[in-house]
Amino acid sequence: MSNPPASDTEFRKTWNREEYAQKAAAEEAKRKEESKARYEAKLLGKKWHAPVDYSALEATTSRKQRLDVGSMVGKTTIVSSGAAVGKRGRGAGFYCSDCDLTFKDNLQLVEHLNSKQHLIATGQSGEVTRASVADVRERLRMLAHRKRVREEEERRAWQLDLGVRLKEREEQDAKEREEKRRKRNEKRRKGGDGIKQEEDSWEGRLGIIA
Repeated sequence: MSNPPASDTEFRKTWNREEYAQKAAAEEAKRKEESKARYEAKLLGKKWHAPVDYSALEATTSRKQRLDVGSMVGKTTIVSSGAAVGKRGRGAGFYCSDCDLTFKDNLQLVEHLNSKQHLIATGQSGEVTRASVADVRERLRMLAHRKRVREEEERRAWQLDLGVRLKEREEQDAKEREEKRRKRNEKRRKGGDGIKQEEDSWEGRLGIIA
């Protein structure tokens, strides 16, 4: 039995219309519900926020690195004129990629990084876990270990630097001794020739013929 001839459009991707229709209906229902909640909050004089599942968020912790706000000082950045509308989008200033917001100075950036909006966007609940005695002891042991490692690295670096300096000093002393030896030999050669010339001149004056 022969296969039916292939169509020239069989390579195209097919879409499940029912699945995408259900997704569109769900998004439309969610949009209507959000619009209704915003309207009710506005009537009550409150600001509406999207519901957050705090059980899925982690406890807030301190930053592991210093906040770098000076790396872009004195540099020029080309920004599209329509890239940002107000604070929304990436514009000229300090940009937060997690919230897609741009701030004009570092004070606004720091306030935003500590705000609830940014913490939730980065998966943090804003709640700080109270440290126990065991946590404090573990932290102290970690800091003590880090200090010992740093001191050991500094000691090794100092020993290596001391060895290099001693080697350089020995090479310098050897060069100075060689230079002194060369000058001394040169002086001896010049001194010997002068004595011989002086003896010849005195013998000539006295009429002594060798």
